[in-house]
Amino acid sequence: MNRLFSILIVMAMVLGVAVGWGVHQYATPAAAKAVASNLSIVTDVFLRLIKMIIAPLVFATLVSGIAQMEDASTIGRVGAKTLGWFIAASLVSLTIGLIMVNLIQPGAGMHLIADPVAPGAAVDVSKFNLKDFVTHIFPRSIAEAMANNEILQIVIFSVFFGAAIAAIEDRAPAVLAVVEQVSAIMLKVTSYVMKTAPLAIFAALAATVSTQGIGVLATYAKFVGGFYVSMLLLWALLIAVLLLIVGPRALRLIQLVRGPALLAFSTASSEAAYPGTLQALEQWGVSKRVASFVLPLGYSFNLTGTMMYCTFATLFVAQAYGIRMSASEQITMLLLLMVTSKGVAGVPRASLVVIAATLSYFHLPEAGLVLILAVDNLLDMGRSATNVVGNSVAAAVVAKWEGQIVEPRTEDEVIAENAA
Repeated sequence: MNRLFSILIVMAMVLGVAVGWGVHQYATPAAAKAVASNLSIVTDVFLRLIKMIIAPLVFATLVSGIAQMEDASTIGRVGAKTLGWFIAASLVSLTIGLIMVNLIQPGAGMHLIADPVAPGAAVDVSKFNLKDFVTHIFPRSIAEAMANNEILQIVIFSVFFGAAIAAIEDRAPAVLAVVEQVSAIMLKVTSYVMKTAPLAIFAALAATVSTQGIGVLATYAKFVGGFYVSMLLLWALLIAVLLLIVGPRALRLIQLVRGPALLAFSTASSEAAYPGTLQALEQWGVSKRVASFVLPLGYSFNLTGTMMYCTFATLFVAQAYGIRMSASEQITMLLLLMVTSKGVAGVPRASLVVIAATLSYFHLPEAGLVLILAVDNLLDMGRSATNVVGNSVAAAVVAKWEGQIVEPRTEDEVIAENAA
């Protein structure tokens, strides 16, 4: 099923690009825009269905995983190992982006002149500050957090809820049984929604290409190509470390997460791949308690693709305007992004907000955001897929450290186990 699903996704991607190119070539701009608008209905419905799943699935799986841990010390140990890996992976991602953008110099030769009145008005950085970030982590209401799909807030509440269940002497078996049943039901709902994914992918790509055309790729070939080469290097390094820690079985994990990664790539949404990634991890052998603990945290603290993009894009803007940043400034920028990139959860157009704040901090032309916006959707596809791979590797590594890798299971066995 996983192989067939991957084939259907690839076919949908190719067909979507072909149809979009045909519309862009032979239809008037107004007609192409109308076609794109109609096609986007399919994508919007699919993404709404995904968002419908995320909150109850994250809550149920995380609470179940934490409640099944032995005690608070186990939760703390797993949490410390998880955050340790996230910090290391973040530094590696940012460093690769920093090195590659200096080697490739994608913005060099553009010789742009800063326009003092052209702002980065496309994004709102007014809420990007320490106070709002810290207070935003903690939910005022779990109902509000679920209604807005605030994953980080749901994680915070779920950790408290799951830890409380684990601390109760009889572990509140009735409540735990309900939570596990909700998890199983949501996984089944996910399987229904995923059947429509190829159609949504086709619509998303056809809509994008029909209005923008393929020509935009040539204009930013060096920027786009350099970023994707950098991401492939990060993928290779993550997989190499996974092989070193886990062994040859790691290759099977990469095969299983191929479908979720392709889904994230084609829809430019890490959220869309969350249910499939969770199921793939459990199918590979990551225990439920580790998978349901590490993956939600990864969606808030381990966005390796997003972090690399922020580094790459900020220096691209500096190069485009002929502004040279010293080594010390670049290292400062890396450390700044190490912190600020952790605050992107729940912020609209998160990576652009981080980039806008970084440009402002280093007094770089904020008008450079316009350069990035032209290909942001295309690059968002790559960084979304990278986030999926990075979080999958993190879950597998933590499971290995905890001795929580079990025997491989089939998709049906995973669903049945969650229902048991």
